[in-house]
Amino acid sequence: MNLELRHLRVVCAIAETGSVTKAASTLGLAQPALTAQLQRIERALGGPLFERDRRGARPTALGELVLSRARVLLPAMKGLQDEAARLAGADDALGRYRFGGVNSPILGRLVHRLAAEQPHAQITTYASWSADELAALVAGGRLDFALTGVCGDATPPAEFGLAWREVAVDPVLVLLPSAHPLADRDEVGLADLRHEQWVAAPGDGCFGDCFAAACARAGFTPRKVYETDVRGCMDLVDAGEAVALCQATFRPVAGLVTRRLAGTPLRWRLLLGWHPESPAARVAEAVLDDAVAAYSDSLAAHPDYLAWLLRHPEFGARDTGTARPAPRVRTA
Repeated sequence: MNLELRHLRVVCAIAETGSVTKAASTLGLAQPALTAQLQRIERALGGPLFERDRRGARPTALGELVLSRARVLLPAMKGLQDEAARLAGADDALGRYRFGGVNSPILGRLVHRLAAEQPHAQITTYASWSADELAALVAGGRLDFALTGVCGDATPPAEFGLAWREVAVDPVLVLLPSAHPLADRDEVGLADLRHEQWVAAPGDGCFGDCFAAACARAGFTPRKVYETDVRGCMDLVDAGEAVALCQATFRPVAGLVTRRLAGTPLRWRLLLGWHPESPAARVAEAVLDDAVAAYSDSLAAHPDYLAWLLRHPEFGARDTGTARPAPRVRTA
């Protein structure tokens, strides 16, 4: 049997998890199949790679040698594949736009604008709950742009070498059923929601350190948080079982209302990311302008929020006429 990169990945997975069973789960294989594959690898290399007992699997001296080489070869091959993918797409970059999005409120409008401007361009979209996954796909040349966001002053995924630019900065709102006792207010204090249950979609958002810290500043610890998809979130809110955080440009839904949180304790920065050495970098500024325009288009459905933005210029779309970052505001 000739040793292949996939065999090295198996050896690394076993070493990293410390168990053949756990490695099988990580790799999506049945444990007997992975055991048989390990035995073939060991026969090809001339000896056992792991000492296995009830405490797990530990590399032998031969295993350590194989691991030291695998940890050099696998990243090098991944880098080669990523660079090749970017180079292979260089010739048709202006005619192809591959977007990845995480719960983006403007992706549809951005695609519509690009399709109208370039009717012959190939435009594809990819959805993920993970900003890290999207950033990895962009770095690997499998996507051209990632449209995602971060809460407050959090930073987008940095380990993939992407360039990130702000499209807009919005206060985070709360989504309530229209029959909620607080639904008739223009603003709701976070402390007024201390007895509520919450619901959130999976992935990166404000239901982490930002939300917990904001609740702590308001003097309480949030109750139970459900996790489900966006449709499930709306259903739980509509049923009166929970309330949710949402973006300011959340599409109006019958039976539900969005309300600003007093003092804007949470804010959401919508970002566009691309790899600076990719062909997409040549058109990134134009795509950024279209993304900002798509955000502005989305405000038409939110006249009250648009009026609020006119009084709070530190929020809203970034200024595409300059290279300076969008202004930042202090959260309560």
